[in-house]
Formats: sequence, C-alpha cells, structure tokens
Amino acid sequence: MSAPDLVIRGRTIVTPEGVLAGCIHVKDGLIVALGSYDEQSPECEVVEVGNESVVMPGLVDTHVHVNEPGRTEWEGFSTATRAAAAGGVTTIIDMPLNSIPPTTTAQGLAEKLEAAKSQCHVDVGFWGGVVPGNIRELGPLKEAGVVGFKCFLIHSGVDEFPNVTESDLREALPELNRLNALLIVHAELPGPIERSPRDEAGTTSYQSFLRSRPRAAENEAVALMLRLAKEFGTRIHIVHHSSADALPMLREAKAAGLPITVETCPHYLVFAAEDIPESATEFKCCPPIRERENREQLWKALDEGVIDLVVSDHSPCSPELKLRDRGDFLAAWGGISSVEFRLPVMWTESRQRGYSFQDLVRWLCAAPAALVDLRDSKGRITVGADADFVIWNPEKEFVLDSSHIHHRHKLTPYEGRILFGTVEKTFLRGKKIYDEGEFTSAPEGHFLLR
Repeated sequence: MSAPDLVIRGRTIVTPEGVLAGCIHVKDGLIVALGSYDEQSPECEVVEVGNESVVMPGLVDTHVHVNEPGRTEWEGFSTATRAAAAGGVTTIIDMPLNSIPPTTTAQGLAEKLEAAKSQCHVDVGFWGGVVPGNIRELGPLKEAGVVGFKCFLIHSGVDEFPNVTESDLREALPELNRLNALLIVHAELPGPIERSPRDEAGTTSYQSFLRSRPRAAENEAVALMLRLAKEFGTRIHIVHHSSADALPMLREAKAAGLPITVETCPHYLVFAAEDIPESATEFKCCPPIRERENREQLWKALDEGVIDLVVSDHSPCSPELKLRDRGDFLAAWGGISSVEFRLPVMWTESRQRGYSFQDLVRWLCAAPAALVDLRDSKGRITVGADADFVIWNPEKEFVLDSSHIHHRHKLTPYEGRILFGTVEKTFLRGKKIYDEGEFTSAPEGHFLLR
C-alpha cells in the first residue's frame, strides 16, 4: 500500500465496529486503512488528537434550507456551508423550496448549481420537488442528479412551491416508483388546522400557536402516507416529525416492513411547549414544538429505531420576518436556524440520558447518509469512505452566543444555552476546512449529483 497523505491518531475513534484507539490513514481524500494507535508514524502529516477529544465521521444533514438563489438575504451557500463546517457537518442536502426558482424543474436545479458554484465549504446534494403538474419534470430532475423528491401536504409557506393533494400523489407515485426515487413528505394536512378553533389567548401566546397546529394534522397526514406506501410500495420518508400520537402507527408500519423512514429534529427533542416564553417567535416552526410528555415519547421512539435520524431542518429567514418586535406567533415565519449546533445540542441532551458516541453517529451521520444512498462514502469511518471527520471535545462546555454563529442571521432559540461538545477541527475528504474557530481553506465542497 502506498504511503498516506495524512494520518489522524486518536484514542477515541468512533467506527462501525466500535470505539477504538488507532490511526486513520488517508490518501487522495479517502480512508485507506485503520491502524493501531502505537504504530510507527509514516512520513506524512500526522494529526495528534488530544486524549479528551473524539474523532467521528463528518455529520450528514439531509434537511437544510439554503434559499439561494432568490432569497439569499435569508441565507446562502457561502454562509450555510461555513456554518455547517463549523458544526462538524461535512455533507448537507439542500431543500427544493424557498429558493427562486424552486428545484421543481431541471432548469431550476441548473440555476441553483450555478448560484452555488465555488461557494460551498462542504459537500452539497439537492432534493427535487413534487408539486402539482410537474410529473414530467421528475425524470429530468432525477437524471440531473437530485437525491430524491420532497412534497408538502399543506401550504409550504411560499407560493412558488404549492402543496400536493392525495390525487396529485396518486399521479406522482407511479413515476417515482419507475425512477426508484425516495419521496420525503412534510406531513401535515390542512383540514385539522382549518378546523382548529379561534384562540382568544392572543397571537403572542405560544400556546395559541400550538393549538392552531394540532397533532391531528400530523397524525392524519402520516396515516395517509402509510396507506399510500402500502398501496404503491413507494419509499417514503416523514420529515421533521413531532407528534407522539402518530408513533404507534409508525411503529406498526415499520414492523410490517413498509418502506417508511422517519426523522425528527433537535428542537423537538430539547425544547418543550410549556417553557416557551410569550412573544418568543424564534421558537416558531412547523410542525410546532410540542409538550414535555410528547418530547419524552419522541426520545423513546428514537431509542427504539421508530425514528431513524435527527437532522436540523435549518430554515432561516431575515430577522424581520420573525416579527420579534410584535411577538406574533401566527404571522411570523416558521423556521429554526441550527445547522451549526446539531452536534453539541444533541450531545448535551444525550449524555444526560445515557446515550453513547455510537448513538450520535447513528442518528447524525450514518442514518442520514443511508437515507440518500451515500452509506458507502459518507457517515462512517471505514476503509473506502470519504475522509470526512469532526474532531470535538465532549467535555468542554460553552454558552452559545452570537460569536459562535456563522450562518447569515444570528437569531436562534439556542442562544444563551449552556452546551457540551466543542467542535475543534473538521476535515472534508482529508483536507482540514475548520480549525479552532478558523476556516482553513477556500470553498472546496463538491456537488453530490447522483
């Protein structure tokens, strides 16, 4: 075997075979060998990892709204991917909406690729969109390289990405099957929301907002998608799941072998509706953060594997759209900015609950990579995979403030929280891209076009 370009030596390396002390050999951007900790150092760069620090695969985040082109004042590829790198994330998959044009046509994808060119600090893949009337675009989008397709069952928040109905899905699912494509679904139905009673508590009350997005909206949407998955056999993934009431039917469907996967997000696992202050619209997201007992059931489902993975749903906007001056939960934009904080937020909660580094890797790295058919190259430290790593200190705590935030706008509900787990270094295909608060290379992320 030829000499490596880089060796990373650490006492806590998280691999599919377990946590080990050893050396990771990297050549030409790939992991080429795993050696013993005490082996003689080859003639190349050697990164000695401190005894308190952990080496994990670079995180994979399959739910990121970058919003470029068209709404770049909300976010953009440069700032979103810098934030990702600072959080130990080496792969993101960009959502098809909030950009103008949306990624619902091959031309829309081409315009997004042109906008992203030479801006990405990490590797980036792309979802396509399913909207009414674009069935003929699904084949060209798949051919152009999208990893799968997203739809909404309720208004998406932007008019250029309309939601689909059951009738639309019945037209689209045979084409998705022909393409062997994954469909990911924002699973809320409008009916229960439209039927929710007008709340007299006022628009600055979080409880008013919560009652306006009842669990029934999710429950009925999940039931619909399970029924369609059984009928058509299409691979379906439920995004940002929050309703514990739907977990029994998801558990039953997975036990029956339906091709269903489920994600949730850190904010549903950390925050509780009872604790959200009046007018604190930075906490608004859809589906909403629910009650404490609901949160605990989500953790149980994650532990059981009913929920497969945890992604950020990084959904930023300009601060003005959050209406902090009015505190109007019903009118404010719904979305939480968190692509940079998924590792420390999840570790802070996980360590208190007795979970391990291997659990984190499964939820934050391996399962997201597998969702988009990147299991051979991303999300694990194994020979043949991309040399994507995050080196971080799980014992070091910090208070999250604006100095830690690299995405475009600094408003986030995590500000002021004490978190454990400081990202020290991030490597993308063997090249160090982030080091102790500094970005150490020009944007060298690749487009992950299938």
